[in-house]
Amino acid sequence: MELSNARKKELRTIAHNLNPIIMIAEKGVTEAIEKELERALEDHELIKIKININDPAMRKTIASELCAKHKAALVQSIGKVAVICRKAKKPNPKLSNLLRPV
Repeated sequence: MELSNARKKELRTIAHNLNPIIMIAEKGVTEAIEKELERALEDHELIKIKININDPAMRKTIASELCAKHKAALVQSIGKVAVICRKAKKPNPKLSNLLRPV
């Protein structure tokens, strides 16, 4: 999933007020994290992930792998927080961060 720079800017604006939904620590990406990420993307479409690992290269790798595996787009990655987006098949207006008013 590719996003234009203008679309990324819109998504960053929406994501600014969001809190991280998923936290990844020293154990890395587990099966439970994979399931929760899938559920969060399907419900919210735009989410923040906190990757609490000190190695910047490892954080970038984890974010890229998660996006590839879940067919999502990396919107932004600053420090230990990554913002990812994937359009839901049937978005719920009450849960979706893209459909709710900002």
